[in-house]
Amino acid sequence: MTQYLAFDIGGTNLKYALLNNAGKIIEHDKVPTPADDLAAFLKEIYKIADHYQGQFEGIAFSVPGKVDTKTNTVYFGGSLPYLDGVNFQRLVGDKYLVPVGVENDGKAAALAELWLGELKGINNGAAIVLGTGIGGGIILDGKIWRGSHFQAGELSFMQTEGDKSGFDRFGCTYGSAVKMIESVNKLIGNSDLKDGYAAFDAINKGNAEAQKILERECKEVATIIFNIQSVVDLDKFVIGGGISAQPKVVETINKQYDLITNEVPFIAKMLTRPKIVRAKFMNEANIYGALYALLLKLNGEEE
Repeated sequence: MTQYLAFDIGGTNLKYALLNNAGKIIEHDKVPTPADDLAAFLKEIYKIADHYQGQFEGIAFSVPGKVDTKTNTVYFGGSLPYLDGVNFQRLVGDKYLVPVGVENDGKAAALAELWLGELKGINNGAAIVLGTGIGGGIILDGKIWRGSHFQAGELSFMQTEGDKSGFDRFGCTYGSAVKMIESVNKLIGNSDLKDGYAAFDAINKGNAEAQKILERECKEVATIIFNIQSVVDLDKFVIGGGISAQPKVVETINKQYDLITNEVPFIAKMLTRPKIVRAKFMNEANIYGALYALLLKLNGEEE
């Protein structure tokens, strides 16, 4: 089978995998993402690609920021500002004489689920990724919806509370799983504010205040789902991100969604309830989604 090299570029780690066109990972690993500049970043990419040279027929990237998929150019690279304006075909594809595909990380997560996960066979659905902010990708008529300016699905930018300003007004903090974990750890006196296991241990053991923090987080996510559902009428939402591995997360989001809709009986009757389930893919979601985006492009199935 044809093999490809795929990268998931995150603010902390640069994950990569050699996999075939059926989605079977042959090798995978990760290295810290260079935080300094573009030169250091490209040096790491080239080092990995050189190692696998001759074994891949294309290179796929999942990246933060807005992505012009027609030109393979990234704009506003999220937590990696040095990616702004980077054309991956020119800097990487032309070097290795292979086609390149580049996809926004939230959309890559949705594409992974559409290809081999919980959105397979679903014409209208969405993936919501819970992390520092809220990432997302929307599937309409069986295809990823990029919008007129390649920025559809930027759920972290949704205005949620008009009486606040700055990032507090948007999903950059509203619905943040990282902030939720920090809040629980502060509550229980854990010095490691990033310790998700300790936070959910408190929640699962019945700490009432910790459970309230989880409920508030899940209500915020359920509100975003409700707003999306009001506009585009989807069949299914899949919840990804590290905390989605905890059964209580999706369970509580479902409960909060029902509480929101049942506040007004007319809305509960009018607005068809979507399924809300845990995503199939966790840490490898963006690897699969980046590859699928490239395969669609090579097959002429994406404009």
